[in-house]
Amino acid sequence: MTAIFLMSVIFGLACGQAMSFCIPTEYTMHVERKECAYCLTINTTICAGYCMTRDVNGKLFLPKYALSQDVCTYRDFMYKTAEIPGCPRHVTPYFSYPVAISCKCGKCNTDYSDCIHEAIKTNYCTKPQRSYVVGFSIF
Repeated sequence: MTAIFLMSVIFGLACGQAMSFCIPTEYTMHVERKECAYCLTINTTICAGYCMTRDVNGKLFLPKYALSQDVCTYRDFMYKTAEIPGCPRHVTPYFSYPVAISCKCGKCNTDYSDCIHEAIKTNYCTKPQRSYVVGFSIF
């Protein structure tokens, strides 16, 4: 009985280390433009999670491309567009944002991903908020 329990614990730890947990995750973003009267709160999905990585000891002897680590990034995504309320006529009120459909562990592509180490903590509103739900602004 103890051997079965010990084997299942070891198997669980091995699988937990070998598997990646990179999945679409709900995320709330706040968007505002200085010309518009309101801040828009948007619920979307982003890729977030854990990817198996390892640090190479011989960093001085390897080319730079061999040193990059895998990150949780988009496999499939689509863009949605929301309208920021309270914008004057001369300002384009539309804001497009990505919605993660599926994710993968891979190299970060700066064409469509933010590849910085730490996110800038500016996800808040300085103006009155309006919510955006499934293609409609809620007033």
